[in-house]
Amino acid sequence: MAKLYFRYGAMGSSKTANAIMVVYNYHERGQKALMLKPAIEKRDGVATVASRSGLTADCAYMEDIDSVDISGYDCLVVDEAQFLTKAQVERLVRIVDEMGVPVVCYGLRADFRGNLFEGSMWLLAWADSIEEVKTVCWCGRKATMNARIENGRVVKEGAQIVLGGNESYAALCRKHWAEGKLGDHPEDGEPRRARKAEEEKR
Repeated sequence: MAKLYFRYGAMGSSKTANAIMVVYNYHERGQKALMLKPAIEKRDGVATVASRSGLTADCAYMEDIDSVDISGYDCLVVDEAQFLTKAQVERLVRIVDEMGVPVVCYGLRADFRGNLFEGSMWLLAWADSIEEVKTVCWCGRKATMNARIENGRVVKEGAQIVLGGNESYAALCRKHWAEGKLGDHPEDGEPRRARKAEEEKR
């Protein structure tokens, strides 16, 4: 039975790399998987997704999904799913339930203020399977929060969606997110102690 999967994690937890590998594994078995992402996400270029580890894949935009023959695919994989609208999540639910095509979504759970994104909220409500993609804070605890960084400091005010990478965000445990402590984040000009733990995890 086809399912809707939501695999969430803090920034830098290799969500995109995992999404690309799902597509790769389907292709390795002679099956077809379609990578999708919301059109708002263009940091990696037009119709492309790219992981921090250097993996890339072509993709289509969720906004164009009605022009795609979904019946020709064995699986849909959605990256940056936090940016989905409620209507887009509903569309994915119908694809699973009415067409029998599994959908695997990867994205953030909450924004830099600790509030749910629209897409994440509805995926948490409707997904058949919810899994966490784990990463670590600079202190070694599990990172569950996404801190926005401006001028070397953690900020908790501003627009919900501001696209950026390691220069603008850091994955922190809840304690250090609440305290606004970046530890040895590169913004401080020092190497991350957590980098070694990340490399060992890979």
